[in-house]
Amino acid sequence: MSAENHRLVILGSMDEFVDLVELAKKRGIYTIVCDGYEDGPAKAHADKAYLEDVRHTDAIAEICKKEQADGIIASFSDLLAECMIDIADAAGLPSYLKPEGEKFLREKPLMKQMFQELGITSPRYKKIYFDTLDDDLSDMAFPCVIKPVNGYGSHGVFVANSIDDVRARFRSTAGQSTFDYLMAEEYNDGQEFNIMTWIVDGQAHIISIADREKKAFEEGEIPQVVRCAYPSPLTAELQDEAASIATRIAGYVGLENGPLCIQAFYREGEGLAVCEAAGRIFGYEHELVTLGSGLSIEELLLDCVYDKPAAKARVLAHSPLFETHAAGLYFHGRDGEVADTSAIEELGTLPGVVEYLPFYRPGNVISHERGAKPYVARYYVTGSSRESVDVLSHAIMDQASVLDPDGNELLLRTTATAC
Repeated sequence: MSAENHRLVILGSMDEFVDLVELAKKRGIYTIVCDGYEDGPAKAHADKAYLEDVRHTDAIAEICKKEQADGIIASFSDLLAECMIDIADAAGLPSYLKPEGEKFLREKPLMKQMFQELGITSPRYKKIYFDTLDDDLSDMAFPCVIKPVNGYGSHGVFVANSIDDVRARFRSTAGQSTFDYLMAEEYNDGQEFNIMTWIVDGQAHIISIADREKKAFEEGEIPQVVRCAYPSPLTAELQDEAASIATRIAGYVGLENGPLCIQAFYREGEGLAVCEAAGRIFGYEHELVTLGSGLSIEELLLDCVYDKPAAKARVLAHSPLFETHAAGLYFHGRDGEVADTSAIEELGTLPGVVEYLPFYRPGNVISHERGAKPYVARYYVTGSSRESVDVLSHAIMDQASVLDPDGNELLLRTTATAC
């Protein structure tokens, strides 16, 4: 089938999907964007759009059949990747992963079981139930991380300093998943990494290893990502170990060709300890791979569907030792009406800032109860060295400000010590 006859369903319409839609259209592919956001930016660029919650997998499978789609793509979030895999299976469309393999990347007890069977180091964990908390946590040291079993992102995740903390937040966290128990995981304070890999013929190839820098804005809250810097200075040292880990995971879940990403901790002399693995590409970071190395993740995702030899060639020609250094800066905020964004807008014009994206404008309301906006603002910066990127990151983090109508600061302060 020629490119002009391809009909591609793209699951997701937020900002990170605009480039994917545009690149698909340049290839002559008819694009059909589908999700539950009426004003998703990518929908304005697509040939056709549907307003349908991505979790309605049967309904979207019917859309795929109605539109005679021959491909489906989603990445950048666990929810989108999981739903895409289920929809592809229901619609008879090709996918790099089957639902029976994906469950080991979504349900944390199964993921931990997989790590154990594969001999992959991972933070120790326990299943905990509300009625037996004291016994369940008797041999866990505090602080520990409490997680829903199959929640998305960091929703419901928190750091507990006592059994009372766990008891107080148990039911709200359990509400983030479909299970009646939670996961308690030992707290690891080692250096943290985001590791992107692409599986080619069952073998993992490192796309990138990035330093994942976080900050806890409130006591007991899980630290939030404030910066990801590419490439990590430890890339050369860790890439072989990371590739070995990803290859074993890919074999376990039946992933022969496609994306597999890992979050891991590292302490010198101890090697990598993997906390999460996902069958997708990290969202709001994949652009940093392109800025640092020139590799287009969007082109790679399209090739994965329509031109596997080209995908293989792209991956094999790629090096994770980027010539250009890049970082993403992610600013979080508290609820309130946005009145003054002049400070963050001015910082967006600094030399070295290649992209500034405000998620809120004056008159908008920041609310954590609704909306799909993960941050208040995001910056992508580049430089010829890690030092130059660090200096620019410090400047932006120190000076960023968003005010409400009364002049109160809405940004949660991201200090330069995060760098």
